[in-house]
Amino acid sequence: MRFTSEQRFDDDVLERRFILGEVPGILWTPGSASPSAPVPLILAGHPGGLDMMYARLAARARHAAAEGYAVATIELPGAGDRPRSAAADQARADLRQALAAGEQPSGDVVDRLVLPLVDQAVPEWRAALDALLLLPEIGGPVGFSGGVISVGVRLAVVEPRISAAVLFAGSFVPRSVVEEARQVTIPLLVLLQWDDEGNDRQMALDLFDAFGAKEKTLHANMGGHTGVPHFEGDDANRFFARHLK
Repeated sequence: MRFTSEQRFDDDVLERRFILGEVPGILWTPGSASPSAPVPLILAGHPGGLDMMYARLAARARHAAAEGYAVATIELPGAGDRPRSAAADQARADLRQALAAGEQPSGDVVDRLVLPLVDQAVPEWRAALDALLLLPEIGGPVGFSGGVISVGVRLAVVEPRISAAVLFAGSFVPRSVVEEARQVTIPLLVLLQWDDEGNDRQMALDLFDAFGAKEKTLHANMGGHTGVPHFEGDDANRFFARHLK
């Protein structure tokens, strides 16, 4: 991990951009973080495009940092300045064509779009976690929040260092990922926008039902994809306070 820039905000949150191999990322740490007082870490997922998503990511991170968490994010494969995948672009075009025609995307289209992303992104998140936990001011435990829900499911299955997750039900989910969800046993808070124009609501409910966690909570709010109420950020902080502190 190589840090490339840093700035400190007036709330004493330090923001540092980094490169891990070829993957760019951002780390926010509260002013209270130090080698003598390391803080828990939240991995902040997003749908891709760090620069496009920066304002929302920074707001989420600083809100969490105010409660004593470090927050880190990395760019998704094929997003931002990372090399694009012709296969993913075709699958995305096929999905948009189906939606424009008022049709449900086929399982094949969803698989072609989501599964290669999960297979590449999850090892990158784990490598980032390796590097972040070497920093003396970060001590764990670790939570995961937001982003592509299929990535969050796979991480929750394969990464034992993640103790709890807040998942956003806002993307299409392959049936194989629904089956994987039965292996997820960490505490979960799942956010669902009831009128999300790009979300298969029934699939989101089926996925929630499939999770094997004994503690799982679903918050469903009216509104579209970007209409998640601000108070859900406070609820997420309380959820992580129960499981990361």
